[in-house]
Amino acid sequence: DCIARLEVQFPKSPRVDVLRGMRIEAKDLGLALEYYEHTLENDETNAAIWKRLIAVLRQQNKTERCVKELVTFLDTFYSDLEGWLELADLYASLNLYTRSLQALSHALLLAPQNPFHALRFAETAYTANDIPLALCYYLRTIELIDSEEDGKETGRRAWFGVKLCTSHLSRTPNLPSESNTPPVQGKNLSALEVLATERLSSAYSSTANTKQDGKVPGRKEVLKWLGQ
Repeated sequence: DCIARLEVQFPKSPRVDVLRGMRIEAKDLGLALEYYEHTLENDETNAAIWKRLIAVLRQQNKTERCVKELVTFLDTFYSDLEGWLELADLYASLNLYTRSLQALSHALLLAPQNPFHALRFAETAYTANDIPLALCYYLRTIELIDSEEDGKETGRRAWFGVKLCTSHLSRTPNLPSESNTPPVQGKNLSALEVLATERLSSAYSSTANTKQDGKVPGRKEVLKWLGQ
């Protein structure tokens, strides 16, 4: 058995422990959970085993315990970026968007230059109906994209977000913000809405990256939505 040979060659190796656990996972999640719990009793600092335990709990839909374990894990291993993103996703799946935003804020602290994390924060804020906050982070996402080519899809999603937020604020300028983010108003709001329309119109009018039939996917629907 390959794992037995690895245990002989690398005794008490955390990586070998994880390999054994993943092999058990493939057969029985319950047994894998017991294995991870027993391994953690002997070594509470084994981050890899702890993360596998959390993954098994999520597969078993034991959400409450999964969140509890993940929060405790992040108290110990704060710099684990994937852990904060996972926690944000768990909270969002429970419709706890404020808590999801709190988890994402830690991810932004750990990776402040990553535009996708800023985009995820913006989209979560929009879902939570904090439109002023969402608009700020859609604009932050656009600011973080190094080049139009490298961040084309992320940038497009961010401009969609800007368009949605500015349209929303134009109709309801005094929207409440749970984060107390002041809304963009007046000429600045109108200018942002016009700019978002121009960027989206350009993206869906371009012949770049088209399919073989020469049409940009979704072009007709997007231009209709933009009123063009």
